[in-house]
Amino acid sequence: MEHIIAYNPYKNGNKGSVSSQPLSVYDKTIAYPWMADLVAAIRGGNDELKKQLPFRCAHYYQFRDNRRSQKNAVPESFLFQTTIDVDDKEYVDKAIEKARELNCSDTIWKGALLHLEYSARKKLHIDIRMPVGMTIEETQRAYCEALGVPYDESCITPERMLFITDKESEIYRSPHWYEVLPQEELKKRRQAYLDRGLTIDGKGVAVSSGSAIQPAQPCDSNAAHLSPAGTPQDAVAVATGKNLAAFDLFRNAAGLKDVDINSQGSRHSSLLAIMSAGASRVMPEEELKAVVAQKMPAFSQERDCQQLIHDFYAKYGDSSKPMSQAVIRINAQAEKSSQKDAVSFKTVSSEGSEDGTDSNAEDDKIAPPPMPQHLPKLVELLLSKTPDVYKPAVAHAIFPPLATHLCKTTFKYIDNVEHEATLMCCLLAGTGAGKNCVQMPINMIMEDIRQRDRENLNREKEWKDEVTRKGANKDKRKRPENLIIQEIDADMTNPAFVMRTAEAQEHFLYTSLNEIDQFDALKGQGNQQFKIMCLAFDPGNQYGQTRVGTSSVTERITIRFNWNASTTVQLGQRYFSKVLTDGPISRINFCTIPEREIGAEMPVYGEYDDAFREALRPYIENLCKASGRIDCAEAFALAEKLKEENADFSRMSQNRVFENLSFRGNVIAFLKACVLYVANGCKWEPEIEEFIRWSESYDLWCKMIFFGAGIAKANETGEKSSKRGPANLLQQLPDTFTYAQAEMVRQQNEFGKKGTAMMLRNWVNRHYIEKIPPKGANADGADGKQGGKVFSIQLFSFKKLLYRSDGLDLRVFNV
Repeated sequence: MEHIIAYNPYKNGNKGSVSSQPLSVYDKTIAYPWMADLVAAIRGGNDELKKQLPFRCAHYYQFRDNRRSQKNAVPESFLFQTTIDVDDKEYVDKAIEKARELNCSDTIWKGALLHLEYSARKKLHIDIRMPVGMTIEETQRAYCEALGVPYDESCITPERMLFITDKESEIYRSPHWYEVLPQEELKKRRQAYLDRGLTIDGKGVAVSSGSAIQPAQPCDSNAAHLSPAGTPQDAVAVATGKNLAAFDLFRNAAGLKDVDINSQGSRHSSLLAIMSAGASRVMPEEELKAVVAQKMPAFSQERDCQQLIHDFYAKYGDSSKPMSQAVIRINAQAEKSSQKDAVSFKTVSSEGSEDGTDSNAEDDKIAPPPMPQHLPKLVELLLSKTPDVYKPAVAHAIFPPLATHLCKTTFKYIDNVEHEATLMCCLLAGTGAGKNCVQMPINMIMEDIRQRDRENLNREKEWKDEVTRKGANKDKRKRPENLIIQEIDADMTNPAFVMRTAEAQEHFLYTSLNEIDQFDALKGQGNQQFKIMCLAFDPGNQYGQTRVGTSSVTERITIRFNWNASTTVQLGQRYFSKVLTDGPISRINFCTIPEREIGAEMPVYGEYDDAFREALRPYIENLCKASGRIDCAEAFALAEKLKEENADFSRMSQNRVFENLSFRGNVIAFLKACVLYVANGCKWEPEIEEFIRWSESYDLWCKMIFFGAGIAKANETGEKSSKRGPANLLQQLPDTFTYAQAEMVRQQNEFGKKGTAMMLRNWVNRHYIEKIPPKGANADGADGKQGGKVFSIQLFSFKKLLYRSDGLDLRVFNV
C-alpha cells in the first residue's frame, strides 16, 4: 500500500504551504543532522527555534493548491487517523505505557496505535487509527479519557499541523502509519459517516443562514473557532507572510501609512480604502479576513467588518479582470518579501492605485534587504558593539579578515572546483555616512596576525640595516627565511606584492584601504590591480614577473589576497566604470550604509574590551587550526538551493545582468558559510542558512543598484535603468494571455520582440505556463489530420501555472 504524507520539509517554511510526498521522503528529512541539532537546541531552552522546524499534517495527505487550510483539504485524502498531543510532561511516561497497553487490549483501541514520538519540547505525540464512524473530536475525547490525560480541543481542526522532530525522537511506528487505506476499507468508513449525515471525511453539512457562513464541522463547532459572521478562523493557514506584507503595501498605497487605521470612526473607511487600493486583487476573501484579524484585531471581531469584506468581494471580486501596473508591482514585492527572493527591493508603486490614490513618495526610496534578527554566534559577537545602522555593512566587512586566517584550506563548490576562501569587500556609501564603522571589528580580528607581522617586519628591517652598513664589497647575509608578513601597505608596488606573496608560504595577504583608489599603486603597466582582483578569486591562478637584474624580483606565484576597501558611491562607480564587464565587480562583495535622516542622533559604539577579545579568541583559533579540504554538507546544499532560486528568478525576469552576477555571488555566499562553519569548530548553526541567504541577496542588491544599469549598457542589452532591478515578466501578464501580449510586455520592459518565442518555450518546459492550442489543433500544435500542418507558437494562447492573480500554484497538477 501507498504511504503518503502532507508536510513541509523546509526549515522555517511557510506555515500555509504543504505538499504531498511519499513517507520515504519524510524519513530522509528527519534523518538530517541539522534536524537533530535544531531539536537539541529547542530542548536546551531555545523555544524560538521551534517555528523553524518542518511540519506535517495530521488528518489529510493532500490539500488543493498545496495550501494548508480547512477549505482546501481534499476530502478523498482523509486518513482516518488523528494525533493526540500530550502537552504535560508529567503524563508522558504514563501515556506511552498506557498507549501500548490499549493497543493490545480487547477494546475499540486494539491495534489502533500508529505512531509514538517525542515532540520538540520532549512531550508526546500519539497517532492512532480512528474507530469506524467516529469523528476527530469524538476520537480525541474518547482516547484521552482511556489514556487518562487531559483532552485538548485545539487538536481537532481538520487542517492541523504538527512540528516534526528528528529520527531519534521516534519511539514507535506502525507499518500502517500514513497508509492510504484499501478501497473496501475506505468505502466502509465513508459510508459510516454518510449514514450519520456527515461528509465522507466526517464534516457536517453546509448551513445557509447567512451568505458569509461556510460549512461547519459538528465536532469543531465550538464558538471559539468561528468568527462573528460564522466563518471558520484559519489565520495560521492563510495569514501568510506575503499577504501581511501586501496589506501593509496597499495601506501605504492608499495614503494611510501614518494614519491609525484602528481608531474609532476611521476603521471602516480605512479598510475600504485598502481593499480599493488592490488588496482584494491579490488574496481571496477568507485570506484577507485572516490578515485583518491580525492587523485590525478589534474591528475584525465586529460584524460590520465581516460584512464589509464580504460585500466588497461580492461586488468587485472579479479575478478575470487584469491587474493594474500598481497592483502587479505591489504583488511582486510582497511575493519577494515572503520568499526572500534573490533580490528584495523595498519598493511601492509610484503610480496611482486602482481608485486613483497616489502612493506616499517616501515609499519609493530604495532600501536593501533587512538583516535577519537571529544571527550566527560569531557574527552576533562581532556586531555586538556596532550601532544598528552600521550592522549590515560590518556583517559583510568581517569576512575578508576572518578568511585571511585560513591557510592551505579548501572547500569544494557545487561545480566540483575547490576554492580557497578568497573574499574581497567594498563598502560604498555617501560622504559622512560613517564608513569607518568597519575598522574596529577588522582591527580586533587582525590582532594576532598583526602581532606576528610586527616581529617579522623588525627582522626584515634589521637585515636591511645590516646590508646597508656592510656596503657593496662585503659579504651580505641572505634575506631571512620564514618572513611571513600577511598585511601589506596600501601603497605597495607590484614587485613588492609579488615578493610578499612568494614569502607568505600560501598564507593570504590582506589589506584594508580607506579609499578604493589606493589600489592604484599596484596598477603597474595596464591596470594590473584589476587583474590581481580577478585572479585572486580564481582557483589555481598564476601570476608573477620576470626581470633580468640580479636584485630584481623574479617570481611565479598563486595570488591569495583578501581585502577591505571603502569609498563613496560616485567614486566607486567611476573607479570600476572601465571594467564593468571585465570581471572584478562579480568577484567583489559590495555593501552600503543607508542614508540617515537629517538631524538623526549620533550612533554610539560599544567598547571593545578584553572580554570581547576573549570571546573572539576561540573562533580565530579554529580558523588558524584548519587545513586541507573541508566539506560542509549544509553549505553545499544551501549553495545548490540558492543557485536554483537565482536561476528561477533569472528566467522569470529575463535579466541577464542579474544572472551573470549571481554565479559568482553564490560562490561568495558559499565561502562565507564555510568560514562560519570552520570558525564554529566545524559545527553548523541553523542561523547560518538565513544569514547567508540574506548576505547573498544583499550583495546582489548592491551590485544591481550601483552597477546594474552600467553593466547592461556596456553589454548593449538596451536596459537603461536599474532603479527597480529586474522585473518578473510573467507576473505582468494576465492569467491567460496571447503571444502578442507576451511581446508587448517584453517591449514595455525594454526588451525587443526577438526572443519572445524562446522565452515562452522555456516557460512551458519549466512548467511556469501551459499552451492552449488554437481551434482544431492538439496540445502539441498538430491538427491531427493526415498530412496536417504544425501551428506556429504565435497562434497559441497560454495559461499561467504560477504567479497567478488568484495566488494559486497549478504546477503540481500539470507536471
